[in-house]
Amino acid sequence: MNETLLPALLGFGTGLALIVAIGAQNAYVLRVGIDGRPGTVLPVVLVCALSDALLITAGVLGVGAVLGAAPGLVTAVRFLGAGFLVAYGLIAVRRALRPGALVVGGAAGDGRRAAVATALVLTWLNPHVYLDTVVLLGSLANQQAGDARWWWAAGAVAGSLTWFFALGFGARLLRPLFARPGAWRVLDALIAALMLTLGVRMALGA
Repeated sequence: MNETLLPALLGFGTGLALIVAIGAQNAYVLRVGIDGRPGTVLPVVLVCALSDALLITAGVLGVGAVLGAAPGLVTAVRFLGAGFLVAYGLIAVRRALRPGALVVGGAAGDGRRAAVATALVLTWLNPHVYLDTVVLLGSLANQQAGDARWWWAAGAVAGSLTWFFALGFGARLLRPLFARPGAWRVLDALIAALMLTLGVRMALGA
């Protein structure tokens, strides 16, 4: 039992430690969760969690070594991701300045397709997701002996699933606060600052 439980718990804790860090993806999931549009939160949460599962599995299978040998690919993803983050940051600035966007669960939020597409872009055009999830988590998993690496990876996947479900569906507890337009303005201003900062840093290779 310890040969499977311990690696799984280690993977769970390590996965959470990386995923919980404040970033563009988490900020977006938080906003979608607070907005709470019907049929939107679950698809976004699943996109983020299943993407992590695929990336972690790829890391265990050795894709991290391939990425390490193709730095040009990571660079291309970095510039595409930086452009998207800056564009989304500017959209968040506009939302913060437009009273029409300040309604919990209202029509001003992203539709399901747009929300899923945004979650996909924020996940797959983020070069850090390849470095952290594929290379780092994959390397840590492969340090486990034998089948223990897959238990470790399963723990990391479970950590990702737990976090995104908690963030996306737990955000509804903040809805009473965000019934006030001023709270939405503050949130979107913070998201704009985060997205623009990350976009510029990403473009500069920081």
